[in-house]
Amino acid sequence: MEHHGGRRGQAERDAVTAEIGYALCSAAFAAAVVFGAVAGPVPAFDLPPAFSVLLVRAGLVIAAVLFAVRVVSVLLRFQRSGQPSQPGRTRPDS
Repeated sequence: MEHHGGRRGQAERDAVTAEIGYALCSAAFAAAVVFGAVAGPVPAFDLPPAFSVLLVRAGLVIAAVLFAVRVVSVLLRFQRSGQPSQPGRTRPDS
C-alpha cells in the first residue's frame, strides 16, 4: 500500500489490521486441516511408532510451511490490490 507523504488514515489502518487478521486466521485454519489430514491416522490406527513419529513430524513441517506461505500470499495480494491512499480521490500518477 502506498501513501503519499502523510500518515495513514484510520480507515487504512483498520483495513490493514483486518487483512492481517484474515491472513493469520485463514492460514491457521489451512495449517490445522493439513496437519489433521497428514497426522490424523496416528491416533486412529495402530501404527508402528517410527511411522507415527514420521507422520506427526511431516504434518508439523507441512503445516508450518503452508501457514507461512498463506500469510505472505494474502498480505502481498492485499498490498498489490491498489487500495487508494485517499478514498474518493484519484491518484496523482493516474
